[in-house]
Amino acid sequence: MTDIRRTVLWVVFTMSLVLLWDGWQKEHGQLSMFSPPAAKPVAAASAPGAAGVAAPGLSPTTLPGTTAGTVPAGTVAPQASEQVIVKTDVMNVTLESLGGDVSRVELLQYLTSPETALFDPLLQALHIQDKKPHQATPVLLLDAARQSYKAQSGLLGSKGESLPNHGTLMAFLPGERTLKDGVNELIVKLESPEISGVKLVKTFTFKRGDYVIGVKHDIVNVGPNALTPQVYVQLVRDGIAGPGGSSFYSTFTGPAVYTDKTKFRKVAFTDIDKGKVDIEKTASDGWVAMVQHYFASAWLNNEAGPREFFAKKVDSNNYSVGMVYTLAPLAPGATATRSDQLFVGPQEENKLAALAPGLELVKDYGMFKMLSQPLFWLLDQLHSLLGNWGWAIIALVVLLKIAFYWLNASAYRSMAKMKAVGPKVQAMRERLKDKPQEMQQEMMRIYREEKVNPIGGCLPIFLQMPFFMGLYWVLLSTVEMRGAPWLGWIVDLADKDPYFILPLLMTASSLFQVWLNPTPPDPMQAKMMWFMPLAFSFMFFVFPSGLVLYWLTNNILSITQQWLINKQLGVQNS
Repeated sequence: MTDIRRTVLWVVFTMSLVLLWDGWQKEHGQLSMFSPPAAKPVAAASAPGAAGVAAPGLSPTTLPGTTAGTVPAGTVAPQASEQVIVKTDVMNVTLESLGGDVSRVELLQYLTSPETALFDPLLQALHIQDKKPHQATPVLLLDAARQSYKAQSGLLGSKGESLPNHGTLMAFLPGERTLKDGVNELIVKLESPEISGVKLVKTFTFKRGDYVIGVKHDIVNVGPNALTPQVYVQLVRDGIAGPGGSSFYSTFTGPAVYTDKTKFRKVAFTDIDKGKVDIEKTASDGWVAMVQHYFASAWLNNEAGPREFFAKKVDSNNYSVGMVYTLAPLAPGATATRSDQLFVGPQEENKLAALAPGLELVKDYGMFKMLSQPLFWLLDQLHSLLGNWGWAIIALVVLLKIAFYWLNASAYRSMAKMKAVGPKVQAMRERLKDKPQEMQQEMMRIYREEKVNPIGGCLPIFLQMPFFMGLYWVLLSTVEMRGAPWLGWIVDLADKDPYFILPLLMTASSLFQVWLNPTPPDPMQAKMMWFMPLAFSFMFFVFPSGLVLYWLTNNILSITQQWLINKQLGVQNS
């Protein structure tokens, strides 16, 4: 039994060192040993325009009426595009006249909070924080040097006609660009030139306090012939993970597709590289999204109607996900309208669920989704009651401890008995140190006589670990923690502790637990038990303070319960 425990400890310790080393490598700009090989540059695939993909359902691999890699007819070079910044109370949105792209979104409520700003000079003086000011978190952004992330839309001709698309230079119509006080809605329009007898008018509607942008396409047939236009909407971005993660944990970044039939499907960039895109190709409902830590963008349309889905690679490190709608035949002089919604914002679970079926699933809970969702609901209820996410975390850990009280009590009683027989086992080991086989037999005899189960303290802990891991992912994924203060120096539960007070307390409590637990009879094993909390403490220094608060609270409650049980059984706490 001792050999098994020693093996388990060595495996855990070795894997911890591997993960720590891998995290250090990533922190210093090196590739993770678990990362896929870098993608080899390939020739850019054509799409509707210069930065998209060929729409599914069309046999040509290039935009109808163009040759591979060229800008579609009716467009000009991208650098001629005009930019307009639309300002609302919750975001600044950059629109491009080239195709009417949404090329940048700043979420104004996710700038540095005033509480954090008060601490900035002190943190900088202590070299705890970068001297660079905190930036807004752009969810959709365009940085030509490193990153590209856009929302695009346009038209395709079902018979190969070249129609206005996101490579077409459009003109902004006059109007307001800022949502003024007392006004609840702002409308911005763009109009394309006539291409193949078709004009496209894009209307963007912004509402106060809303992260959803209404996008309406008016297709006007000014030509002499009827046609059947297709409207596509897509999100195009690079394969670089978004901000907000850490070297020691990772959340999903990439496309996602939802239909009522197949439900929520994440599409890893690596799967797209390998041509293993497992999504529903056609459906009468559903939406597409780009997901990253804390934030998401999504094209939504809750009206029933046929649509095609695609997720493809655009070039060496850019990917797209989107939908194509085929409209009814459009007679000469007629106008067809297609309305969609573009969501760009935080993954606030309750609000996402109200926008579209399954949209709350963009919040990444990892493999513990079944447990994390109800735990978030309970945490949210506690926050509504207490008004502070930090106290809500503490309250939730207390409730979990109460729920598992008897299970933990069983484990701690077993540990207390192990601690009580420790001196007898140690004396036996000294007496029989040259007779390992006899030592094992004598040890098992002592455990039988004293009615001690060597693994009795492990099983209850393993049974409840999934619940605590589920809560771990809740705290890791909940954007409401971002910028949320607890008390005093903790002004952002999603950021690391600026003074490292919580990680130091966490390390101290872990070491105290080792002291409180029975000393393993194997000297090497005993040394490992003291060293492992120190090794793990490195991660807690860069973990979000909300996560450290959760583990620290759990440790304190565990120590209290074990101390009381040791005292009840007459075991010395020393």
